[in-house]
Amino acid sequence: MSDTYQAIANSPMGKALFGAINLPIPVILDRWQPGQASFIKGRVLVGAANGSTGVDTILSTLKGAPEAQLSVLANTSTATELQKKAGKAGVDAENYTATREDDAKFKGLVFDATGIQNPDELKALWEFFHPVIRKLEKCARVVVIGRTPEKQTGVTRVAQRALEGFTRSVGKEIKKGATVQLVYVDEGAEAQLASPLHFFLSPKSAYVSAQIVRVTESGFKAAKFDWNKPLAGKKALVTGGSRGIGAAIAEVLARDGATVTVLDIPPMAEDLSKVAAQIGGDTLELDITAPEAPDAIAAKGKEIGGFDVIVHNAGVTRDKMLGNMPEKFWDMVLDINIASQLRINEKLLGDGAINQGGSIISISSIAGIAGNLGQTNYGASKAAVIGMIDAFKDEYAEKGITINAVAPGFIETQMTAAIPFTIREAGRRMNAMSQGGQPVDVAETIAFFASPASQGLTGNVVRVCGQMLLGA
Repeated sequence: MSDTYQAIANSPMGKALFGAINLPIPVILDRWQPGQASFIKGRVLVGAANGSTGVDTILSTLKGAPEAQLSVLANTSTATELQKKAGKAGVDAENYTATREDDAKFKGLVFDATGIQNPDELKALWEFFHPVIRKLEKCARVVVIGRTPEKQTGVTRVAQRALEGFTRSVGKEIKKGATVQLVYVDEGAEAQLASPLHFFLSPKSAYVSAQIVRVTESGFKAAKFDWNKPLAGKKALVTGGSRGIGAAIAEVLARDGATVTVLDIPPMAEDLSKVAAQIGGDTLELDITAPEAPDAIAAKGKEIGGFDVIVHNAGVTRDKMLGNMPEKFWDMVLDINIASQLRINEKLLGDGAINQGGSIISISSIAGIAGNLGQTNYGASKAAVIGMIDAFKDEYAEKGITINAVAPGFIETQMTAAIPFTIREAGRRMNAMSQGGQPVDVAETIAFFASPASQGLTGNVVRVCGQMLLGA
């Protein structure tokens, strides 16, 4: 679905008119395009607080971006140490001295805050970002690395928790389609930072901003893989895969090398077959709420040697104000959106139909975080998805399986196209990017969690909402 407002606002006449009357001009976001050789292209400035330990992984990861030019902010106390580390990593990093007068521009800012141990040391954030935050290019990327607050004590926990308010505030200031993310990493898990850095610094995270992910040490070590085809040889299942977000997820997983089984109800068989044909996958025509569904999905998994990726995308809405909601609306939404997932997961793990090193990713929603008028059933079901992620992350981790969720905001689909005009426009504009997302934005985030590089990421919920103004 096209965004007419955005198209007009970005025309030469529209820019002049909208700018004159101070209306938002939504930036045309940079998204991943086939053939891209580098996960980030342009100048990237790296900084760190004293005593930080994530820098080695940051530098080695950026070494894998051939079109990135690395700089170190010279007017900080850690500049000399960063230059030494860059040399050891085999990275050529220039010294950059920031002034208000220079015309330097940056595509990325990466700051390692893992060494911050008390509120006084938060000053390192100001020292790094203050001279350069206005020097961001269009669709730039900002990433801050911190320590997981819940695993810290005393004032260190206090200081690390401050990073959340800092990054979310930065996200509302930087504009121009730029994004900011916070990655909390456990001590000893720094090597697992490569995956979130690849994703959050790339165009694949175009509509993801002001998010927080937690990285832990994984007991499962992935075999070597190609960053351009991380899912090569993997088998994936996408429920609700016949159209919209589900079809986009199937396409992106196939692009990354997976063989994808798309599942949907029999009435969607024609659309399902089209998607499968397009990606070289196969189909499973099935109602996931049927009593036989878990057995049928597990049997399919065992037939192909086990699934490596399970994407619970199937879902429905049946909206009514609570006082007017029929019992059948409540039952249907809760059964499809959460109860069926629990049954399927239990069967897959019980029968060994999902492989060690596999990943389960569920679609939640902003409605499950912030609530929504007339959606008590839907909001409850999507909040329950988040509860499922939290409840089972430790148990599944013991089996070498990750479980995460993606919570979309306003995404341009057939469903949102049917929303009344004024409500639709409000949904599009009520975020830091002043626009709706695309199905591919959700799909890219799913692929990020599905990657074998993401074994250190479990129990996370990432919103794909352009930093929506509602919800946490």
